[in-house]
Amino acid sequence: MSGGAPVAEEILSNQAGRRVLPGDIVVCEPDLILGTDGSVPMALDYFEAMGGESVAHPDRVLFARDHYAPATTASTRGFHQRMQDFADLHGVEILTVGEGISFLHALEHGRVRPGDLVVGGDSHTVTCGVAGALGVGIGSSDLAGALLTSRVWLRVPETRRIELTGALPTGVLGKDVALELARRTGGRVGPFVCLEFHGDGVPTLPEEEKTVVANMAAEMGAMAGIFPQGIQSSPVAPDDTVDMSALEPMIALPPRPDHAVTVRGVLGRPVDWVFLGTCAGGRLNDFREAARVLQAGGGLARGVTLVVSPPTARIRRALEEDGTLSAFERWGAVISETGCGPCCGTSGPLPPPNARVISTANRNFSARMGDATVDILLASSATCAAAATRGCVVDPREIA
Repeated sequence: MSGGAPVAEEILSNQAGRRVLPGDIVVCEPDLILGTDGSVPMALDYFEAMGGESVAHPDRVLFARDHYAPATTASTRGFHQRMQDFADLHGVEILTVGEGISFLHALEHGRVRPGDLVVGGDSHTVTCGVAGALGVGIGSSDLAGALLTSRVWLRVPETRRIELTGALPTGVLGKDVALELARRTGGRVGPFVCLEFHGDGVPTLPEEEKTVVANMAAEMGAMAGIFPQGIQSSPVAPDDTVDMSALEPMIALPPRPDHAVTVRGVLGRPVDWVFLGTCAGGRLNDFREAARVLQAGGGLARGVTLVVSPPTARIRRALEEDGTLSAFERWGAVISETGCGPCCGTSGPLPPPNARVISTANRNFSARMGDATVDILLASSATCAAAATRGCVVDPREIA
């Protein structure tokens, strides 16, 4: 890319073969098309209704069975098999149950590069922005069209520049940055806006911490969020600046991620079900930090259930090899199948009615985890683990 324009415009200009501007409609050929068991079954219905007989570029497609992992009903087993049959027929790569979440697997395996356009039937495809790609979530009908033609249409977004300055203090993680940004934006950035993250604080953020910030661009209400990689900085003036050195641990109150407050504002709030994992809180450092806090805090408090869900097979193996997973098991944690399941209430273990949950996930609206009576708080892995040791919200910096 030549640089000199916002990254999203650069990527879509390259795709269109001409200079494009915000508001333009472009037809593009994505570098990668992602589908999940939450989006592919309906997409296949559309594909057949469109008279589809072949996938235009199967080498650019990746299917994942990650939301219903494992399948728990005849219906979910049926559409897993339907995905497999379609993939086999058309030469599409499909992940087995347990290999992990679509875009995280793609990032781990080098399927996403700076300057790529990635579209996926999952709103958190925006996570690909951590690699300098434009990741955009699409609906099942657009996914069907992409399978059939290898093309999608997109509106070129406006760009807003977020300056991240300073460095995170001890006990504060990338999730706290994301929740602070969700609070500031009110979750209403706009469906045709891309956030670009710049500033002298960016080099201080480990890749894993940047991943959760890119991921939660969706909760900020944006079309995408990008950390430019080897691309000339956007000339867009800063729209907001976050001094990361001044941040504190944050918690999002139900029913929205942007209802975020500092932990100090809700100290002592009861918690009896803790979830560690998902695409927003399942990095290696998340689990290791949670294990450190649990160790320092003396393990699980009486009456607290802890569920641990590694989001990819690679992360699961690393946690097995370094002993972190067995440490969670010794503390009495339930280790679930790799994937999305508990986060979106599609596969267990799920919290019981009236549970008071604190989770590393990215969403906490009513019935998100399967039951509308469940109360869901969102926080970093450190804050979630700290709550697990006391049975209530505490400041993780007071434990470890």
